[in-house]
Amino acid sequence: AACGGTLRGPEGSFSSPNYPGPYPPDTLCIWRIEVDPGLAIQLKMETFSVEGTASCLFDRVELYEEQGSGSMDPAPARGGPTRFCGHQLPPTLTSSRHVMTILFVADEGVADDGFFATYQARNATEKTCSPAEFSCGNGECRALESICDGWHDCPDGTDELNCTGVSYPAFESVCEPVEVEMCLGLGYNATSFPNIWLAIPDQEGAAEVLQDYQVSCPGTAHGSARTTPHHATLTATLPQTLMELACYQHLRLLICSLFVPKCTPDGGVLQPCRAVCLAAELRCQQSLGLLGILWPINCNILPDSSDPIECFQP
Repeated sequence: AACGGTLRGPEGSFSSPNYPGPYPPDTLCIWRIEVDPGLAIQLKMETFSVEGTASCLFDRVELYEEQGSGSMDPAPARGGPTRFCGHQLPPTLTSSRHVMTILFVADEGVADDGFFATYQARNATEKTCSPAEFSCGNGECRALESICDGWHDCPDGTDELNCTGVSYPAFESVCEPVEVEMCLGLGYNATSFPNIWLAIPDQEGAAEVLQDYQVSCPGTAHGSARTTPHHATLTATLPQTLMELACYQHLRLLICSLFVPKCTPDGGVLQPCRAVCLAAELRCQQSLGLLGILWPINCNILPDSSDPIECFQP
């Protein structure tokens, strides 16, 4: 199969070089998909096996969406991150425009079996959600991964209804020392990344998100309580730092155990126990409510246990 090229037409497919055999080392392929203006592109990985590392540094598939100016920015907003590696099938992604660029990069090291992908054009203005999306009660679309993930992604909260017993996906990482300053001294000193549950590749990424939980920016009344599907940013409208709240230590424990989770000896991670979440909600919900901020986390998806093997509780 050709490595890269321009794909036109309402549907099509492409694959890594030598598929279904292992792809060759030192590979760079660039595919550009073009459909008719006014349409969007729905991309689906039918099979996927690419050498995986914590930040997909060695072999990876990257997706870009061309903006109106002609520049390329990391895109498909709806569906998750735009860099993929490993052996887990990426979610189906839908572009917002009629052009999409896909890069496949392989280093000189270990090769895997690669991938096979299909695409099809769909109406960019239609209001119905794609098969890879969940329809909120108000008609808005969210990625299927947002269902029962612990965050209220839909404005009406319908993505978190009737959720119990949700667990982290399997991890293949190894433990590493906790380096995020906010999360030191919480009863554990090892974590594991990537945090697939929240789509955070490494501790540096977690630290950037957690800055919002330490110091508030000079916000305005237009500040949003959420900036990305899974990263709750509570501080945009606060007139003070969250560290000044009486409940901050409970909030810190919960947030850190979600974003920088405790690592188990086998390289997996532990969710916080439900009691950790409920304690923070009990103590912080009123304070945040007075500031016009709704409690963002659905505690019911966390394990209702105090067993240290099942979940984390200091």
